[in-house]
Amino acid sequence: MSRNSALAAIVTLPLLVAACGTPQERCISQNTSEYRTVSRLLAEVEGNLARGYAWEERQVVRDRLTQCRTYVRDDKGRAVVAYEPCWRDYVDTERYRVPIDPAAEQRKRDNLAARAAVLGNRAASVVQACRAAFPEEQG
Repeated sequence: MSRNSALAAIVTLPLLVAACGTPQERCISQNTSEYRTVSRLLAEVEGNLARGYAWEERQVVRDRLTQCRTYVRDDKGRAVVAYEPCWRDYVDTERYRVPIDPAAEQRKRDNLAARAAVLGNRAASVVQACRAAFPEEQG
């Protein structure tokens, strides 16, 4: 798969996922995405403070010995598939520790907690409105 087609698949995946679910689920999902994002960031910052460091990721290209398919001619001149060892690159994701500034992380946590409280109240009213607008059958 080329990089462009992989990128296109990644970009269209959220559109396909958004098309799934009931109208009520779509309404709730679309209108509470910012609250979910802030909540996820708040949990990450609280984890950083509890550990004393943050995690970051980087992409690393490595070599791997594998079997490659090649075509050779047999004694009758026909093309035959053969496998031989070869080196292939692959991309690996590494996690590594990053030092944090505890005072800055605490300020970030306080700001995110305040934002999450405001968005939480809004999300609760949006969920209630979506349930009223798109009632689901209880079965």
